[in-house]
Amino acid sequence: MDTIVHCIHREVQQTYYVLDLLLHPKRLCEVLATRFPFEVDGLLFYHKKIHYIPGSIPLVGWLWPYMVLLVCRPPSKKLFPPLFVAAVVGDYRETVKAMVGVWPFLKLPLGALMEDCQSPPDILKAALDGLAILLSQKVKHRRCKLKVLDLQMNTGTNFWKVWAGRQSTASVMSSEDPESTHPKTQILKEDKCRSVEKYPALAGMTVLTDLCFQEDIPNEMLTFLIERVKQTKDLPHLCCRKLELVRNVAPLPILGEILNKVQLDSVQEMRLLGSWDLQSLNWFSPYLSQMVQLHTLLLSECTLYCIVPGENDEDEAQKLLQQFTTQLLSLHQLHTLMLHSVNFFGNHLHQLLRSLQAPLETLHIRRSLLMDQDLTYLSSCPCTSHLKSLDLSGVRRPGSNYEFLPALLNRVSATLAHLDLADCGITDSDCDYLQPALGHCSQLRTLKLCGNPLSMAVLQTLLFHTFPRCNFAFLELPVPLNCYMDHQLTLPWHTLAEVMEQLRLTLQLHGPQRIRLAYRHCRTLCDAICIRMDN
Repeated sequence: MDTIVHCIHREVQQTYYVLDLLLHPKRLCEVLATRFPFEVDGLLFYHKKIHYIPGSIPLVGWLWPYMVLLVCRPPSKKLFPPLFVAAVVGDYRETVKAMVGVWPFLKLPLGALMEDCQSPPDILKAALDGLAILLSQKVKHRRCKLKVLDLQMNTGTNFWKVWAGRQSTASVMSSEDPESTHPKTQILKEDKCRSVEKYPALAGMTVLTDLCFQEDIPNEMLTFLIERVKQTKDLPHLCCRKLELVRNVAPLPILGEILNKVQLDSVQEMRLLGSWDLQSLNWFSPYLSQMVQLHTLLLSECTLYCIVPGENDEDEAQKLLQQFTTQLLSLHQLHTLMLHSVNFFGNHLHQLLRSLQAPLETLHIRRSLLMDQDLTYLSSCPCTSHLKSLDLSGVRRPGSNYEFLPALLNRVSATLAHLDLADCGITDSDCDYLQPALGHCSQLRTLKLCGNPLSMAVLQTLLFHTFPRCNFAFLELPVPLNCYMDHQLTLPWHTLAEVMEQLRLTLQLHGPQRIRLAYRHCRTLCDAICIRMDN
């Protein structure tokens, strides 16, 4: 027997109350890695020449569980992964904080455990506090080998499965390989500066994370980085696939200090949200031009003009736009461009599209007012020749004439799979232009027209001519205007049922389908008839 329990037994309740647990040192690893339904108080260390005596005596030392790894020398680093998992799942923040500073592997994939912990923000803060202590050390703990703190979720890592005994150790050998712990792109050489010489813990230290900086969402990573910048402390390398910035989340100089530590050639998705105008976009554009692996760019609620006092406001805006679009010439991997509620001035859209070097697969332009020249250019610019997804929902133009659309649809008819024209003000007469062009889109799977004032007769004609030629799997159609009462405030169910039955009869030759009403559709706030084909 290598374990003795000092406990009290209450016979009435048939319960043992454990005061102390005496075990052989070989069992220490097993116990520390066990998840108990209670928090372990601490560990008692008795002098080897005395016997167990309950209570406090001079020859007994006491440690918090997280202090064991700092004070004692565990028999094997195999103890660390199960103990760390137990600390994260059990929300033992001090343990997490301490273990970051003594982690014996090159990589710590913390993000893969976030879904299982009770309080992800608190665990992240504890890990970052541990990282801050590690970065401040001139000499690291002798056991610590940490080079990469991976905060990314859903990375498919096998690290924790291996140490849980669910996979072979051969599959985790890459976790101890220096080359595999770093991103595929090369760490920027200029970061090997005097701060690394002063603090060796910074040498090669990389944090893998998606940086999403938003004002209204608490973000422990943002707080960590901003505080270190304000305190003029050095930052680790930051490697991220997704970068999201809100204009007013921090002063531009502080954002600049953070971006200087980001490995920009690893960014694949960039989102700029909020009140970015051409002046602030030009401040950011040198960073954007270095994102050579970028495949997705989102501008939301930005302004592609600048209010400059004086007589040459338009000339100044043209100059600033030219500076910004020039930086886009290096984005050869860009295939998705999303412009949401972007304010354009004059014909600035076509200047933006003209600067793109590679054909786009996805183009979203939502809730914007566009001029004739911009809309006409959409159907002829090189970057729109191979679109697979086109979203123009909420796009309006003076006169509500959509004669430009057939030319664009005919151009991408061989590739277009998703088309969203919701809430564009398209009328029955506009459908006369659209119907033949839609029929040429043989790969079209999704069509959204909700929020447009179309009649039942036009909808039936549109479906009759396009279904045999397209490959529809899902449609969102507007509820015909004649179905409403009281200026679209009341929708009688019996009238809607008749409309849905007529649509069902129109489509019955094309296979089984499911038809339902989406009341006040979340994005357009319009009612929609949703049709999903079961083929």
